[in-house]
Amino acid sequence: MALSDSRESVSMALDTLRANKLRSGLTVLGIVIGVATVICISSLINGVNNRVADLASQFGTNVLWVFRWNFIGIRPTAEMLARKQFTLDDAQAVESLPHVVAVNAARRFANWQLGVGYVAVQYKDKKIQNTLLIGCSPAFAVVDDIKFLEGRPFTEDEEFRRADVTVLGRDTAEKLFGTEDPIGKDVVIGGDVFTVIGVLDRYKKLFGGGSNPEDNKAVFPMSTFHKIHPEVLDTIIAIKYDEPKNKKMVTEEVRTMMRERRRVRVERDDDFAIFGPDSILDFWAQITAGLVIFMFAVSSVGLLVGGVGVMNIMLVSVTERTREIGVRKAIGATKRNVLIQFTFEAITLCALGGVMGIVLGALITLGIRYGITFPASMSSMWTVIAFVVSCGIGLVFGIYPAWKAATLDPIEALRYE
Repeated sequence: MALSDSRESVSMALDTLRANKLRSGLTVLGIVIGVATVICISSLINGVNNRVADLASQFGTNVLWVFRWNFIGIRPTAEMLARKQFTLDDAQAVESLPHVVAVNAARRFANWQLGVGYVAVQYKDKKIQNTLLIGCSPAFAVVDDIKFLEGRPFTEDEEFRRADVTVLGRDTAEKLFGTEDPIGKDVVIGGDVFTVIGVLDRYKKLFGGGSNPEDNKAVFPMSTFHKIHPEVLDTIIAIKYDEPKNKKMVTEEVRTMMRERRRVRVERDDDFAIFGPDSILDFWAQITAGLVIFMFAVSSVGLLVGGVGVMNIMLVSVTERTREIGVRKAIGATKRNVLIQFTFEAITLCALGGVMGIVLGALITLGIRYGITFPASMSSMWTVIAFVVSCGIGLVFGIYPAWKAATLDPIEALRYE
């Protein structure tokens, strides 16, 4: 009986939509806008979240960074800037810890605010400006899961000899050499000559076109870097550990060692930070939290307006079909039958509005993804939530008109003109 009532109610709702296309369309317009807003904003958030996760993964797996402060999403205070710098001896000490696979101590000659370098790299008559200069341990390729387009990383022997060798970023090599093989060629950096032994693969960007500053760099053995820029002493220590399950253990061991080496009193907080690529995801989650609130605020207005519109059209429908309701009750329809009928009509209206909103949101998402090449990606979870909420709006705002129809006196309804 309930299944038959449901089918009949859906059929009547569809008949109502066909008979009053314009009125029905205007009624569910708020639902369509609200659902489309949810789909669009959630697609933007989901797409960028995927891109951020992809971006974080390129910094290597099972990696921890040790620095004077967590430089992801934090502006250093005067106290942080005054902290003691890490040394190469600190990096060597970490290598002795269990579960540590490799350690890379890195220094950069760059503009930290702009993320670009100060110097130019020249090959014959070609030159590229604002190149990052980076000094690394020979294990940098292992620690950071670096992919080489050509060539190789430098060796322990080259580190020991302070060899004049360098590994170039993808953009640096392409700008200087074009289609020419760069391996074994000499480039001039800051007035010194270095032999190119490798070219790094391209780094990923968060979104948008253009070049990534990280692709315009020259990497040297740490001893060579110290020879050309002895004034740069700020060291970032990157630690590669064996398995994800050991992350907490390695973090605590590194923290204990560094507190001892830096002579931090027991009652004082750490004067350094230990973090990893997951800090990028945490920082981005804080940003997207505001976007989610904005999405709820905007979509709620549309859904509320749509719900009021549905209640309005259902009340009008009850008034227009008063005599029909009286006839149904006269031939045996119960209050429950009428209540189910009108409730299903309201839910069907909102469900159709939800479907149209999903379709509209999907079309806008495709336009954003391929029209302006922004990483938008529909979320199946939010799509389901948007549809369920649209149906819920029909239930909440349709229950009063349905109750009003169900409680009509059949004799008075039959007399209604």
